[in-house]
Amino acid sequence: MIDDATLKAWFFREVFPLEAALTRYIRRNWRNESDVADLRQEIYARVYSAARERLPLQTKPFLFTTARNHLINQVRRAQVVSIDHVADLESSFVVVDAVTPDRHLTARDELRRVQAGLDRLPPRCREVVVLRKIEGLSTKAVAARLNIGVDAVEQQMVHGMRALVDFMTGGPGKIRRPPARKRRAAEAQRL
Repeated sequence: MIDDATLKAWFFREVFPLEAALTRYIRRNWRNESDVADLRQEIYARVYSAARERLPLQTKPFLFTTARNHLINQVRRAQVVSIDHVADLESSFVVVDAVTPDRHLTARDELRRVQAGLDRLPPRCREVVVLRKIEGLSTKAVAARLNIGVDAVEQQMVHGMRALVDFMTGGPGKIRRPPARKRRAAEAQRL
């Protein structure tokens, strides 16, 4: 375990100078500007906590990997409700006092917006997102059903959820992939 003085010195020497780059990264990958400061603090807390056990050899990749994973977890926590459930809710005879007509209309509009965002995704990507998030299948089950690799399912999920979040927060909802040159360089590093 790292002592507090060493940990604080490391944090201010190695992590804190990356704050501007981290903020740009969060803004680029998260549409709600009001969440940026909170997300940055949560990422700092995770980095600080993890470094308490052992300081990372390379701070910048560690920080941005932590940020990426935290943003993915935030997206995963957002629940996507099945579009088919709207019909079930409308045909239900249960009266709930908390559901006002305004809330009902807002919820229906949000569901339509989710469906519109899903419709904008490429077919394979849409299929992966629906199977994982709406039908609740595991990554391995989706890979087996679609006859693709687990890595392909994970990549499609990342691209699909980013595009869906982008659309839901007012963006165009298009999948953004790095240029082919960067993809090839990243693939070469993995090998």
